[in-house]
Amino acid sequence: MSYFPERPLVVQSDLTVLLEVQNPLYETARDVLGSFCELEKSPEHIHTYRITPLSLWNAAALGLDVTGTIDALQKLSKYPLPANVRHYIIDYMSRYGRLQLTKCPDGLLLSSDDAALMTQVRQATTLADLLLDTVNETQTVVSPKDRGRIKQELLRFGYPVEDRAGFREGAPLPMTLHETTRAEKSFALRPYQKQAVQAFWASGNGVVVLPCGAGKTVVALGVMAQAQTNTLILATNITAVRQWIEEIKDKLAIDASHVGEYSGERKEILPITVSTYQILTYRRQGKEFPHFHLFDASNWGLIIYDEVHLLPAEIFRKTSELQTRRRLGLTATLVREDGKEGEVFTLIGPRRFEAPWRMLEAQGWIAAASCIEVRLALPDDQRIEYAMAKEKRKYRLAAENPCKDDLVVELLHRHQGDQVLIIGQYVSQLTTLAQRLDLPLITGQVPSQEREKLYAAFRNEEIKTLVVSRVANFAVDLPTANVAIQVSGTFGSRQEEAQRLGRILRPKPGGGSATFYTLVSRDTKEQEFASHRQIFLAEQGYRYEIAHWPSPSTHNLRPTDKY
Repeated sequence: MSYFPERPLVVQSDLTVLLEVQNPLYETARDVLGSFCELEKSPEHIHTYRITPLSLWNAAALGLDVTGTIDALQKLSKYPLPANVRHYIIDYMSRYGRLQLTKCPDGLLLSSDDAALMTQVRQATTLADLLLDTVNETQTVVSPKDRGRIKQELLRFGYPVEDRAGFREGAPLPMTLHETTRAEKSFALRPYQKQAVQAFWASGNGVVVLPCGAGKTVVALGVMAQAQTNTLILATNITAVRQWIEEIKDKLAIDASHVGEYSGERKEILPITVSTYQILTYRRQGKEFPHFHLFDASNWGLIIYDEVHLLPAEIFRKTSELQTRRRLGLTATLVREDGKEGEVFTLIGPRRFEAPWRMLEAQGWIAAASCIEVRLALPDDQRIEYAMAKEKRKYRLAAENPCKDDLVVELLHRHQGDQVLIIGQYVSQLTTLAQRLDLPLITGQVPSQEREKLYAAFRNEEIKTLVVSRVANFAVDLPTANVAIQVSGTFGSRQEEAQRLGRILRPKPGGGSATFYTLVSRDTKEQEFASHRQIFLAEQGYRYEIAHWPSPSTHNLRPTDKY
């Protein structure tokens, strides 16, 4: 058997791929694997990836072919590829697009050049009620109202359909991108933003993956300027809605009277309407989802899903009825902790464009970031309580370790003069910190107007430190922030890690860097979950440094061990 010890990969017959972190070809191999594999584990020496059907279908949708994928693996592997891995890649990548949806006079036409495959489809019990008249052995009519359902079921069947049925143009709405903003700053799409717009427009549906701070909103504005049509935008919260509206008015040449907010506070339906997932999924007693009418309230030609990885299940259901509209999903990570990445793939569209975080960092489009996990012990009296607690209680005890308060004090002393966000999961923990340090606190209970005042004061550096709960995880634009201290998180959520790091990645004046601290109770459930969150950062090319804080009395971090 041929053996190439200088290469960084070991491809195994169970579809896992092992990558040596210290190998000189590590970064090259990481970028290659990221296009058609999923990262599962990222300890200090060997990272584990897995080849999955969905990862291969996303790769195929991006234009990668079977030959190039296999050749890339083979050139980086220490050993020859196992035969079953080669066949698995050939099989699953070639499945994407073997079935196609197109328009026909009677509705939609499901077709394939493979008559045997179409026979399998017709015989599948899960598809029986979605198929109408058989035209011939390679073509079957599907009702337009089932366009979403048929795509979902065919993904589960193992043959994701390529949707070529096109889209409604929507009501026309002329608009162009400004060349200067209201602050009289020159404005133009960055090269990678232009590429993202072009990649989306080539198909008319799908997801753009860019790090927080890299201008996903601007990509959407570029798509809107291309589409020239009524647009519905769905965002995560009222703060995000108003930031969208400000960006639209700042960078799009369009009458401000055409831009509206549909929220708990206002119910405007205008040619460009920005709403929240929360208002749409609100249920009133005796009537399900009274605000779903927004989807049909205008002749939308484009629907934009901000932070698409958070798309609620109820919206998924409605999205299946919106397949005739162009759909753009925006996210920093396609990871969904509920495992429903396949729903995004079928109902919004495949990943159409992704730019690696570290590449944008190297080009100066986002700030260079250092990621440091600081481990500290539980106090002696809580160690006994922790040992005797039930499993669910253990995590919260570790997350709310009171020793973290003293460590936060030390870190704030270290970063005097910086713009610091203290971020956490538990309001009681954050309230204690805010009161002890006499700092402003933003939680879900703070009215939106008060939040906006505090965010504005932080942006203007009138406030140097802000304590925030999960409400600041998403779509909050705080470009001056350069330090984040994460005191607690949502178990092992990789989504959350991406969003919280993203709060400090806006480019800094003079190319300044950012620092992301995560405080973790040593030898607890919290440390276990922290290792899961780090998978996301390793996937993006970041390396955590592990620091130890021996006790509250030392006030001195030990030298770090780089992972």
